[in-house]
Amino acid sequence: MGAIAAAFNKKGTDAASPVLTMLKELGHRGTKPPMVVSQPLPFIAKSFGKLGNEKTFSKAAVGVNSSEPVLGENYMLVFEGRFFPPIGSMIHQVMHEMARQPLRNARLILRKLDGSYTLAVAFTDKVLIGRDPMGTKPLYYGENESICAVASERKALWKIGITNVHSFPPGNLAIMNEAGFAFEPIAALKPPPQKKINMTAAAKRLQKLLEESTRERVSDVRRVGVAFSGGLDSSVVAVLAKLTGAYVQLIGVGLEGQHEIRHVKDAAETLGLPLTFQKYSVADVENALPKVLWLIEEPDVMKAGVAIPFFWIAKVASKLGYRVLLAGQGADELFGGYRRYLNEFAQGGVEKVREALFHDTAMSYETNFQRDEAVCSFHKVELRLPFIDAKAVHFALSLPVNLRILSAEDNLRKRVMRQVAKNLGIPAFIADKPKKAVQFATGVDKALEKLAKREGLMQHSYVNKVFREVYPNLEVKNE
Repeated sequence: MGAIAAAFNKKGTDAASPVLTMLKELGHRGTKPPMVVSQPLPFIAKSFGKLGNEKTFSKAAVGVNSSEPVLGENYMLVFEGRFFPPIGSMIHQVMHEMARQPLRNARLILRKLDGSYTLAVAFTDKVLIGRDPMGTKPLYYGENESICAVASERKALWKIGITNVHSFPPGNLAIMNEAGFAFEPIAALKPPPQKKINMTAAAKRLQKLLEESTRERVSDVRRVGVAFSGGLDSSVVAVLAKLTGAYVQLIGVGLEGQHEIRHVKDAAETLGLPLTFQKYSVADVENALPKVLWLIEEPDVMKAGVAIPFFWIAKVASKLGYRVLLAGQGADELFGGYRRYLNEFAQGGVEKVREALFHDTAMSYETNFQRDEAVCSFHKVELRLPFIDAKAVHFALSLPVNLRILSAEDNLRKRVMRQVAKNLGIPAFIADKPKKAVQFATGVDKALEKLAKREGLMQHSYVNKVFREVYPNLEVKNE
């Protein structure tokens, strides 16, 4: 995990200094010192002193703090993230090939290579930027009268005076130059044709795809943590990870006194996997909230309620020495886990549900992935999501709605996933457990409510108050 940044100076002056400023603002994400490269005078800078010594006023610059830049005769390329399956030492070869014909080969990468990544290439007159098709690696963009820029978190753009910040669309390439941004959709998610398939065949195929996805996501590690709630999704991920032969450590969190704690421990014992469970208090929620809001960069009650448990899980994983954390994000959107889909069913039938499932999956980069990746990266833990695999996502979205939700009265939902769980030997008390959102299961939502009432506020007002304390001078316009 790390950070990427790039800038183009519309006035033809220094773009390298803003990139270094952004990377320094994102130092909490990185594992290496920031490295900035620029055109037309190629060089690598790790400090403002180095920039000053070079006396560069290059208008195009890119930077990264997790890997080595790729330097060519007329380009500078940085890459943050990874491909699945991992390609290890071949990644520099892939990047060099891309840079020989950057636009053509960048298109091929987005279309052909599954992964979680962002990339940027600086030329003398432009910067090329790309983001993975599902948006599992965060990237934001914005511009003002003098500069265009992208970065892994919004705060980096705010730092250099860009206040109108947007999430970079997944599966897109963009050219950044004097005219601003020009986007080209390359591998953006599209609704696939609907399959005619029965439950038995669908569950068998889905299980195989998830097994392949999980194997790819743990193939370069011997030990892996799993964010574990004892529910359907995290249990499937845990069992799939166990099947790869990796050592699997379950990690759970919750507030003292939550009745769900017993279920989490029973589920772990039944699955035969070690569990580390950390209990927290209302005071711990109060202490974590400012840092979490600083990381997720918006005063959203629901997102804060989900991010706090993930912040804790990543912290525990880091202390235990796990650098990779698997989680079940994406399953609710792909298979219909949220109760609101029943309302869609009642109001518009199967077609309305299909549209809602696709929309929520396509927008998961904004609602889920950016939030969860940020809190994990803070603890130097890499979040990997077995459900968010190109083949698995395409197959899941192609399934008939009735394999996911039977009717407007289907309180369980996620039918094909529950069948996969049973095929994997997961017992019914887990496989058929109704969904309970993490902020409620862990007790974080009640804790936020209690903290808000203490100050005579509603939850949203309390979270907004803390956010303004974290960002006291922030006056921005986000998407």
